[in-house]
Amino acid sequence: MTKADKPWWTWYYFMIGFAVVELVTSLWAFWSQTGEVFRLAHPRTTDQTGNRMKEALLTMPSARVTWLCALFLLGYVGIEVALGGWITTFMLRERHGGAFASGMTATGFWLGITIGRLVLGFVTPRIGEKLSIAIYLPIATGLELLFWLVPQFYVSAVAVALQGFFLGPMFPAAVVATTKLLPKHLHVSGIGFAAAFGGSGAAIFPFVTGVIAQAKGVQVLQPIILALLVVIWLFWISLPRIEKKRD
Repeated sequence: MTKADKPWWTWYYFMIGFAVVELVTSLWAFWSQTGEVFRLAHPRTTDQTGNRMKEALLTMPSARVTWLCALFLLGYVGIEVALGGWITTFMLRERHGGAFASGMTATGFWLGITIGRLVLGFVTPRIGEKLSIAIYLPIATGLELLFWLVPQFYVSAVAVALQGFFLGPMFPAAVVATTKLLPKHLHVSGIGFAAAFGGSGAAIFPFVTGVIAQAKGVQVLQPIILALLVVIWLFWISLPRIEKKRD
C-alpha cells in the first residue's frame, strides 16, 4: 500500500473484512456449544461445592500443569509479539536495510509462523506435543543466535523467517498438550486462564523491550529474545509426561 501511495489507514478496511469473516465462521462453528451442552458432556467430578478455577490453580497436580502452561504461553506470546513488532526497527538500525526491505522482514517472520503452524501442525501430533516443542525450541534458539551474531541483512531475514516457522506451532501444541494433562472438567477453566495469562505477554514484553531499547539501543532485542527462549524451554520440559492414552 505504501508503494501504491495509499493512505496508511487503508489497511483497516482489510482488518474489518477479516474480522467479519472470523465472526461469521466462529458463530457458525460454535453456535450450538452452550454452557449447558458442556456441563452435560463433562459433569463435575469434584465436590459440588468446589470451584473449577480454584482447583485448576491451587490443587495439585492440575495446578502445576496450569501454571507451567500459563508461564510458557506468557513467554511465547511475548517472544512472538516483541520480535514481530521490533524486527523492522532492528533491521533498519542494526542491519542498515531499506524501509521496504526491513518491513518485508517482519512479513517474512509472520509468514513463517503461518506456514509453520500449517506444515508442522501435521508433524507435531505424530511426534507428540511435548517432544516436538522440546525440539522446536532449541532450533529456534539456534536461529536466534544466527540472527544475532551474523551481521548480514539477508542472513538475518532468512533466520528470522525460519525462526517464525519453528515458533508457529507452539501455541496450539501447548493448548493440546494441556488438554491431555488436565482432567476434562478443568479444560475450560485451566486452558482459559493459561491463554489469558499468556496473552498478557503481548503487552508486557514488547513494552519492556521498548523501555530497554530506548536506554540501550534496539540491539538489546536479541539477548532478550534469546533469554526468553531458554526460559520457556525450561518451563516446557518441566511439564509432566503426557500419557499416550488418557480417559
